[in-house]
Amino acid sequence: MTARWENLIMANYVIDQDALLGYLPPGVEIDLFEGKAYVSLVGFLFKNSQIFGIPIPLLGTFEEVNLRFYVKRKDGDGYKRGVVFINETVPYKPVAWLANKLYKEHYIAIPTKHRIVMDDVQKEVEFQWKTSSQWNKIGVNASVFSGEMDRGSLEEFIFEHYYGYTRLSDTASQEYRIHHPRWKVNKVIDYTIDCNFAEMYGSAFAELSRLKPEAVFLAEGSDIAVDWKRVRFM
Repeated sequence: MTARWENLIMANYVIDQDALLGYLPPGVEIDLFEGKAYVSLVGFLFKNSQIFGIPIPLLGTFEEVNLRFYVKRKDGDGYKRGVVFINETVPYKPVAWLANKLYKEHYIAIPTKHRIVMDDVQKEVEFQWKTSSQWNKIGVNASVFSGEMDRGSLEEFIFEHYYGYTRLSDTASQEYRIHHPRWKVNKVIDYTIDCNFAEMYGSAFAELSRLKPEAVFLAEGSDIAVDWKRVRFM
């Protein structure tokens, strides 16, 4: 599958590792940054989707919002670093069904919308999604000028995970590879988050509604490719 991901907002919260253990696929461990576990609320624009080079008519461009955390899997003398998705939200039921069928992920389809406004200096990016009780949102006001991520930074840790891991059962997991270049980032000036975490993601994440994120980042994004091949392991 290929696509283009643009204007990726990542709101990053420190979380107790115990809250993540029930979602942890067998065979991987929680990846920490400076001894802390992070969960990220993510919003971005998913564009020009294709499967085996075939465009998806009328459904190829949409908003996605997800909640994810960071893991690693031992590989020889090193580690493969990846993410686990608690939930992924898109506006189209066929897209959610296809993603769940092909990738064994946790997509749901609910109403979404976005707003992107730019001038010569700043840009405003906002993603919204509607639950049964309210419109939720994540948005930033950021510089239009982009730059490289600092080596060894939290920003690099959040963005530089290139594998996805899915729990198949109590004893089996699945690994897939995501390809994209190292992204450039925009300096975030301020942000707004209004999310009912308990309703969207369950009681384990309810406290995030009361917390400020440790940091909020914006990446410009790029073309991406997700490998069709899946590696099952136990």
